[in-house]
Amino acid sequence: MLKSVRLENITKIFKDPQSGQDVTAVDDVSFEIAPGELVTLLGPSGCGKTTVLRMLSGFEQPTKGRIYIGGNDVTDVPPNKRDTAMVFQSYGLFPHMNVFDNVAYGLKLRKMEARAIQEKVTKFLDMVGLGQLAKRPPSRLSGGQQQRVALVRSLIVEPSVLLLDEPLSNLDALLREQMRVEIRRLQKSLSITAMYVTHDRVEAMSLSDRIIVMKQGRIVQIGTPSEIYRDPVDTFVAGFVGKVAFFPCVVVDVTEAHCCVEVKSRRFEVPRWDRSLAAGGEAVVMCRPESLMLGEPGSGIEDGVVSTNVYLGNSIESWVRAEQGDVLVQIDNPDVKRVWDEGASVSLTFEPRLAKVLKKTEKN
Repeated sequence: MLKSVRLENITKIFKDPQSGQDVTAVDDVSFEIAPGELVTLLGPSGCGKTTVLRMLSGFEQPTKGRIYIGGNDVTDVPPNKRDTAMVFQSYGLFPHMNVFDNVAYGLKLRKMEARAIQEKVTKFLDMVGLGQLAKRPPSRLSGGQQQRVALVRSLIVEPSVLLLDEPLSNLDALLREQMRVEIRRLQKSLSITAMYVTHDRVEAMSLSDRIIVMKQGRIVQIGTPSEIYRDPVDTFVAGFVGKVAFFPCVVVDVTEAHCCVEVKSRRFEVPRWDRSLAAGGEAVVMCRPESLMLGEPGSGIEDGVVSTNVYLGNSIESWVRAEQGDVLVQIDNPDVKRVWDEGASVSLTFEPRLAKVLKKTEKN
């Protein structure tokens, strides 16, 4: 049965062992995960995301607030009674057991009969392409294969909620990509409610139905991957979830349809902006690499020099050394668009429909 997850005003305070001072790791966090949804907690190290996951699993107790699974208050329920399963960063496989016995462990604890265990384990191992390795010990598996065993071991008990704590961080880039697809496929096919913790924006973007961005123990923004990427609430979220350039501007006018800004004496009407901005205020225009364009020197808002071109097949990444530092410009379909040579003098401008006007911060 599909179950929802709800956290209400969760706070976690630890005592610093050295100073004896209270440290707030999670500060008044509230959110809900719909049945069958995969939500990712994304943020830098120390932002509180793993602490939230541990409180949901029952391994940590909140200082304040309540936790609900399927409408039931589980705040004081021990981990083994919550109907959750955890996939850890370290695979946690039993070295003295083969693949089959590792996967079957949870079913045996539930006193399932041997024939049913045989059928279910075989089915789940086949789902992840490990059926032929059932008798192999974990020491003879690759990192990706071990992670699949750990994933299947958690899924086979059919938990109401699957919790994943940076499970791909020990894998190389290619295996990470393959496992992202595998996790998403299994989670959707089994319709399991899931929470994923990572500091890797690519994992968050490719896996999630929604993303919760955290900073210093608090939630900064909740949204779909597209919303988080294209419509960030501030410069922190904009910079954390992808490459970005910020151009200082002055707000000229705000209407129902757009925010008119002036950047280096040029005016642009931008359809997305921080609604707290008012005419006359200072701000920044957030530009993703795909929203930037190159032209002849003096034709745009900031001049620079192409320092490096990186060929990626269907696109080229041009790095431009400009006044604000190195700016990344993504040139899609390079066979039909001009690619400026390294060392060429160019000018930067942007497509207003792909930009957003945000509040200026001290770091901009």
